[in-house]
Amino acid sequence: MSKFEGETLVQAARISFEPDAVVRLFGSRLDDAGRGGDIDLLVETRMTDARLIAQAHTRFLSFVYARLGEQKIDLLIDFPTRQQDAPIYAIARREGVLL
Repeated sequence: MSKFEGETLVQAARISFEPDAVVRLFGSRLDDAGRGGDIDLLVETRMTDARLIAQAHTRFLSFVYARLGEQKIDLLIDFPTRQQDAPIYAIARREGVLL
């Protein structure tokens, strides 16, 4: 992942979710020798309203597509009122790299 791509993803999260949103990259894009694949991201936000989080998700993707072109992005959103705790969240936090 290029520096520009990483900065764009962070900027998109901070504009779309909140200024303190944390973005972690995990999965195949961590391997620079790899051939790419989906962009796997975990965005951590303090937002709690599911409707506003869904709107932020859409804004995030729109921002990224406008700057990087359409990308295959798997976006996990972690927020305080999240009801499910799928194992992928722990993997993303443990193996993810802060952008």
